[in-house]
Amino acid sequence: MQESYNSTRREFIKKMTTASVAAASISIPTLSFLSACNKVASVNSSADRVILLWMAGGMAHTETFDPKSYVPYSKGIESKKVLSTFPKIPTVVDDLFFSEGLENIAGVMDKGAIIRSYKSGDLGHILHTRHQYHWHTCYEPPQTVQAPHIGAWIAKELGPVNPVIPPFISIGQRFTVGEGEELKAFHTAGFLGSEYGPFLIPDPRTGLDSVRPPTGMSLERFEARYKLYKDLANQSRVLGKGSDYQKESLSRSMEQAYKLLNSPESKVFDLSQESKDVIEKYDTGRFGLGCLLARRLAQSGGRFISVSTEYEPFLGWDTHENGHLRARTMKELIDRPIAQLIKDLDESGHLDRTLIVLASEFSRDAIIEGRPGEKVQDQVDQPDVIEDEKFYGMHRHFTDGSSILMWGGGIKGGNIFGKTADERPCASIENTVVIDEVHQTIYHALGIDPETHYEIEGRPFYTTPDGHGEAIMELFS
Repeated sequence: MQESYNSTRREFIKKMTTASVAAASISIPTLSFLSACNKVASVNSSADRVILLWMAGGMAHTETFDPKSYVPYSKGIESKKVLSTFPKIPTVVDDLFFSEGLENIAGVMDKGAIIRSYKSGDLGHILHTRHQYHWHTCYEPPQTVQAPHIGAWIAKELGPVNPVIPPFISIGQRFTVGEGEELKAFHTAGFLGSEYGPFLIPDPRTGLDSVRPPTGMSLERFEARYKLYKDLANQSRVLGKGSDYQKESLSRSMEQAYKLLNSPESKVFDLSQESKDVIEKYDTGRFGLGCLLARRLAQSGGRFISVSTEYEPFLGWDTHENGHLRARTMKELIDRPIAQLIKDLDESGHLDRTLIVLASEFSRDAIIEGRPGEKVQDQVDQPDVIEDEKFYGMHRHFTDGSSILMWGGGIKGGNIFGKTADERPCASIENTVVIDEVHQTIYHALGIDPETHYEIEGRPFYTTPDGHGEAIMELFS
C-alpha cells in the first residue's frame, strides 16, 4: 500500500502540540503544582537521554533473544514440540545466546544487558494497543485522567537537552493504519500539557518536511498561519475554555515549533546530510533509517526518542501466521541498524550518557494464549499437527515471559538478568520484572526522583502507580 508522508506546515504545528487548538478546550484536570522548567538530571544520574526501540506487535522471546530448543520444520511435526524455529547463535558474552538472524546485535552485547524475565500486565483480553498503552504509560487503561507517555514525563521533568530540539520525538508510527485512535491514546503528554507531547515523524525519510513550509508556501504565508493559530489559542483563553495551564502549554508548544522552524538545528532531521555509505549501513527501510535519525537527534540534543517498527494489525511483529518467515523478515529489518546505532554512539562518545531500550508489548507462543492456566479468547487456530509451513512459528500472544535489552546510560555490559523456563510454558521463573520496575529503572538512570508526582483531582498521580515501582539496581555498573 502506497502512503504519502509529505507533511504540510499546518501539520507541523500539530505535531509539536500533539493536538489541535480545539483540544485545549477539553476539560483536563489542572495540576496543583508545577516542577521547574528545564531541570537538569541529578548528579547521581548515569544518562541524559533515552532511545526506545519499540518492537511493535509482540516479539517472541524464544525466536529472538531467549532461544529454546530448536525444532526445524518438517511436515507432520506436532505443534507442542515447537519451541524455537531458529537455531542458537553465540554472542560476544559468554553463555549468552540469541537466535539466528541477530548476529549484529549479538556482537554489541558486551555494551548492554538483557532482562529475560519481563512479565506483561494481566489486562484480561489480550489486545495490542491496551498492552502498548500499559507499557508506555505504566498505567492500565482506561484511566479517569489522561496518563502521560514515559517520554512526556521525561520531557517535563528534565526539559530539552538542546532548547531548540523537541524533548520528545516519536519516529515510525502512523495513525492512519488500523487502531490508529487507540495508538493516539498513549502518544500524548496527558495532563502534563501539550508542550511535552511527542513531535511525530511517521517516516524518517521525510523528516525534514516536518520542519519546513510545504512546497509552494512562502515563509510570509506560514507566518500568517502561525499568527492565526496563536489568535485561536488566545480566543480559547478569552472564552474560558479549558484550564489556563493547558492553554498556556499549547501556546508554548507553538512557540517551540516556530523556534525550530527558524533554527539551523532543523537540519538534524535531514538524512541527506549523511554520506551514502552511512545511509547504506542503516537502510533496511523506515525502521533502519529511523535508527539513523535517532542517532542524529541524540547527538544533537534530543531527550527522549522513540523508534517503532510500527504497529499495524497482522503486519510486522504481529505474526498471526507464517510466524517463522515473518520473524526472519523482521530480524533483517532490525539487526543491522540497531547494532550500527550502538556502535556509532559508542564511537562518538555519546553511548555512556544515552540509555537505549529495546522492548515489545508481550511475547508469543505456538500453543498458549495469554498466560498458563488463564482462559482468554484464542486469537489463532493452531493445528495439533503442522501440515502447512504457515503454522510453523510463534503466533499466539504470550504474556508470562519476554525480553528487554538495554545499552549505555550506566548499564553494565554483558549483564544477564532473570530467566525463563526452558520448556513450555517458557515463562519467567527467576527475578520476574514488571512494567513499574522498567519505568523506574529508566527514571533512575536519568536521575528522576521515584517520588515524582502531581496532584490531579485531589489525589497524587505518580510516574508509576502509587509510586511503588523500584529500579532494578543489578542492571547498573
